[in-house]
Formats: sequence, C-alpha cells, structure tokens
Amino acid sequence: LKPTAQAALIIALGDRGDASARLALVEIVTNNSRDATVKAAAVQAIGALGSEADLPMLVGLLSSSTPELKVAARTSLVQLRGRETTRAMSTAIAEATPAIRIAIMEILVERRAVEALPDFLAAAIGNDGAVRSAAMKALGQLGTPEHLPGMVNGVLKAEPGKEREAAEKALMFVCQRIENVDDRAVLLLAAIERLSKADQLSLLSTLGRVGGTGSLTVIEGKIFSSNSKEHGLGVRALCNWPDASIANRLLELIKSESRPELRSILLSALIRVAPLPDDRTPEARLELLRTVMELCKKDSERILVLKRAPAIRTVETLRYVLTFFDQPILAAQAHEAVVELAHHRTLREPNKAEFDAALDQVLAASKNEIVRDRAQRYKNGQTWDRKLVGD
Repeated sequence: LKPTAQAALIIALGDRGDASARLALVEIVTNNSRDATVKAAAVQAIGALGSEADLPMLVGLLSSSTPELKVAARTSLVQLRGRETTRAMSTAIAEATPAIRIAIMEILVERRAVEALPDFLAAAIGNDGAVRSAAMKALGQLGTPEHLPGMVNGVLKAEPGKEREAAEKALMFVCQRIENVDDRAVLLLAAIERLSKADQLSLLSTLGRVGGTGSLTVIEGKIFSSNSKEHGLGVRALCNWPDASIANRLLELIKSESRPELRSILLSALIRVAPLPDDRTPEARLELLRTVMELCKKDSERILVLKRAPAIRTVETLRYVLTFFDQPILAAQAHEAVVELAHHRTLREPNKAEFDAALDQVLAASKNEIVRDRAQRYKNGQTWDRKLVGD
C-alpha cells in the first residue's frame, strides 16, 4: 500500500483495539526507514493498544525533531492505558529535561490524573521557571482547596512579574471552586498566617485576587498602615479584586491617594471592574463608568474606559459611546466599541435603526479594515467570527 493508505489502516487497527497488532506497530516506530506519516500513525495507534511498557518510547518521541511524531506521541500518551502509566509519567516529571517535564504535566492534566498532584506541587517550587509555571498551571486546573498550602509556596517561589501573576491566578482558580465567596480565603489565610511577615506581605496580592471578607480585612489593615511600603502593597492588592464589590472603595482611594503611581493603578482597577456584570442594574454600571471617565486625566485611560464599555450591553451604552466619535484620539476605540456592541444580535436587532445609523458612521469614519468589515456584516444581519481573521 501507499504510505497514506498504510497510515489509514494502522489508525483503523488502533480504533478496533486490535492488541495483536502492537508488536508490529512498535517495529514500524523503531524502523528508521519508515515513512514519517506511517510512523506517526503507528505511534498514535499504540496509545490505544499499548501499555506502560511503551511509555519510554513515547516519552522519547516528545523531543522528536519530526513534528508529526511529536504530536502523535502526545496524543498517544493521553490515551495510553495501564495501571502504572500515570505513576511512571509522574516520576518522569522529576527526571526529564525541562521541555519534556512541561509536556508530561500538560499530558497528565489532559488525563485528569489527580494522583499526579503531589508531583506538580514539588515541581512548582523547583529551580526552573518554565517548569514551575507549568506546574502551577496544572495545579490551577486539577487542584483542590487542600492543595492551597503547597500552592502558596509555589506563588512565593515564582519570580515577580508574569510568573508570579500566573501563579496567583492558578491559586485563585482553585479557591473559586469553593462555592461561598467568603470561605474561599479561609484556608489561604490559615496557610499565610504560618509564614514570615515578609512572605505574608508578598501574598497580599494573591489575597486580593481571591477576594472575600477575610482577605478584605487583611488588605484594608495594610492600606491604613502608616508604613509606606505596606500601604502601597495593600492598595495594589485591592486592585486585584475579582469583582465590582469594591468599586466605591476604589473611588474613595482615588480621591484620597497622594501617590500618583498608586492613583493610576486604582483608576485602572476601577475601569476594569466598573462594567462587570453583578447584581447592579446596567444603568448603575454605566453611570459608574461615566464617573470613571470623568476621573481620567489621560487619553490612554479614556481609551481603556471605551474598551470596557461594551461589557454593558445596552442601547444606552451605544448612545454614550457615540458621543466620542468627534474626538480624534478616542474615535477609533469608540468605533470598535460600537461594533462590539453590535456583535450581540439580541441587542442589535431590537434597536436596529439606532445601530444601523451608528454603523453607518463607523463605515464612513473608521480606518480599520476589520472594524469596517464587522460594521458592514452586522448591518447586513450577518455573523462575524474573529477566529477567521486571527483576532
């Protein structure tokens, strides 16, 4: 048979669960003269027919220079059966190269291998930043509240910046699996209380992301501190809050904060949370956004407000955004806000006349090809898929 036909037949053997074909498939994989497409098909089929005995070969292929084999090995390892397969993969997390360790953790997440969580916790406090990040991400996907103390160590080990932020978010995802908002920080606070004062300060940011009454009490204590560093950390932590319940507090602090850099952070946080859906009416959310706009002193801040405005899906928001069409620096973001609102058919269709008029203005003024294309399609009652244009 031609290689493509051989590959199809091999995949069929895997789909049939024909275990008698396993040895022949292994021979194909280890035969260097074989066509890459055929070898990739054999690797994929071994996932359905093999066992933990095939693990070393498949793990080795994760570093193959042939993309087809690498992808097939990954697919096969997700499917591979055997009582010891997951345990052997977990062991490899501590022994393989960083790239393979990361790939194995991702595969274990796909396998929903909760038994690997202790190995993730160990990797989260290792010396390789990329491996730590992958481990914390895996913990964020599979972890439970009982893993929070270990994840706290992972947050502290993470380098400040993007790695630390990602680690905090992974911990936040685990806390969010606790239904009661105020209970989410209880275990986290218990873990933090056992740490040094310096580490407790470092974790204020994490507390802010988790939210809840307990977190707020601790953070407010630091905001009121006469110590400049503690005050700044408290303000920054509050700016991580996951919902709009602290919007009024942010407003108060913006008006009283003397440090420009902290005021800017507070304003950015308020811009983020002001339009978030919650038990407030859309009218109240829009009114708060108007207030935020009045507090802005920079065009970059005003642009962020307009970018967040479409989160409030009402015709009143459309009317508000239209008022910025005649401001050259803000007009482009206002155009984009209009098409974002028009994206929602349930909002657009009942208010078709207003939206058509607004979309006509966008078509006449916008210099952005994608924005104009969206405006025309929405006006025509068509759909638009951002994935098709890589947006």
